[in-house]
Amino acid sequence: MNSPNQVTRRPANQTLLVDADDTLWENNIYFERAITSFVSYLDHRVHTAEEVRSHLNQVEHDTIRTHGYGLHSFRQSLITCFEQLTDTPMTDEKHHRIESFAQSIAEQEIELLPNVAPTLSELATRHRLILVTKGDQTEQTDKLHRSGLAPHFTAVEVLSEKHPQAYLSLASQHGCDACKTWMIGNSPRSDVNPALSAGLNAIFIPHDFTWVLEHEVVNQPPAGQQLLELASFADLTQHF
Repeated sequence: MNSPNQVTRRPANQTLLVDADDTLWENNIYFERAITSFVSYLDHRVHTAEEVRSHLNQVEHDTIRTHGYGLHSFRQSLITCFEQLTDTPMTDEKHHRIESFAQSIAEQEIELLPNVAPTLSELATRHRLILVTKGDQTEQTDKLHRSGLAPHFTAVEVLSEKHPQAYLSLASQHGCDACKTWMIGNSPRSDVNPALSAGLNAIFIPHDFTWVLEHEVVNQPPAGQQLLELASFADLTQHF
């Protein structure tokens, strides 16, 4: 992985595929707060908070297979986790209370990460920017609209999953030259590793609160490909 101190400015007209959640704006911290409230509400007499959280992680993993990503999936995971861990009946009041934890996320204002707006504005003068995120189409499109960042992107792709084939299809659709295309994001599992597997370059920008289901060991780039790790989004302008 190239050191951010070894700055090599790439030529203009690169294609930058940019992740959204926890790359451009805060996202997972709101889910973490909702989960903390949920665990406190469950107040399990046998399982520790850590055990409840571990069980919820597995429930989320299973729910995503059938419901995809997004708040509707998260709501279902909370309800399923509650039903599996408690021996008391699920009343309308409890159901409403649990749903309120997910609703609190939907009501959050978009909080851009530091220097994202000016950095995108500058990069867009030299490169093609494509937003590549995953999740619910309506939710992600709404967040992009509320962020004010949409004008910087020539295209927006909301994928059901980010895997190598998805990146290959996207690159073909948009006529991307692999050696001049970079996937930028905070997730090793969804942004970095599958992009490298698809023959693209990647830029890893770690976030302190990346979702645990997105954790993965960052792969080394195959021969002929490049991988950068940057401390912040603003550091992109030093390289591009």
